[in-house]
Amino acid sequence: RVSTSSLRMSDDKVVVKEYFNNEGFDRWSRIYSDDGEVNKVQLDIRDGHQQTVDKILKWIDDDADLSGKTVCDAGCGVGSLALPLAQRGAKVEASDISEAMVNEASRRAAMGSFKTMPKFTPSDLSALSGKYDTVTCVDVMIHYPTEEMAGMVKHLASLADRRLIISFAPKTWYYDLLKKVGELFPGPSKTTRAYLHPEEDVVTALREAGFELRRTEMTGTNFYFSRLLEAVRS
Repeated sequence: RVSTSSLRMSDDKVVVKEYFNNEGFDRWSRIYSDDGEVNKVQLDIRDGHQQTVDKILKWIDDDADLSGKTVCDAGCGVGSLALPLAQRGAKVEASDISEAMVNEASRRAAMGSFKTMPKFTPSDLSALSGKYDTVTCVDVMIHYPTEEMAGMVKHLASLADRRLIISFAPKTWYYDLLKKVGELFPGPSKTTRAYLHPEEDVVTALREAGFELRRTEMTGTNFYFSRLLEAVRS
């Protein structure tokens, strides 16, 4: 017997894949481009996402320990994080459920210079396998319902030998209210569900997977909010 949550997760994946391979690709590839034409809301989201990426890169630069190490970037989008990680000498394998996003990331990689060229592959997060020094997953958990979140975190943790870096939209009364207000006025390209997650639930999932928090950050703009966690094997 198939559970209701499993059916919803399957439905969410289909919707997300379809969206980011079609109208969502045009919208988000422009948001994740420095020169893409965007409106004020999209510009705010672009700035917020870039702040999250920059915070991760600062952690990496402060540690100066990623050169030559393997990295799995799950849900890579157009390569906003994967490409600068590869430029820092990491051996990056990146994936996204959207083939259109992966193709755009590969196109951008072809214009860069890397010691080791990053690899981009279309893949659902649950299908990822292997072992990596570091696993990153930025702004992807918003597509996973609460009852599936812990399993997703534990699966990502199983891929990481040393470190896991994830971000998610935190469930607080304020952000929950903003989400509900936004749902009253859906834009024409808002076609995927958005899920917020209590931070304590994410931390619990990390600890159950054998990881402990090392560093945390928060990015909040007018239309973008993301909690960033770095966890290492305990």
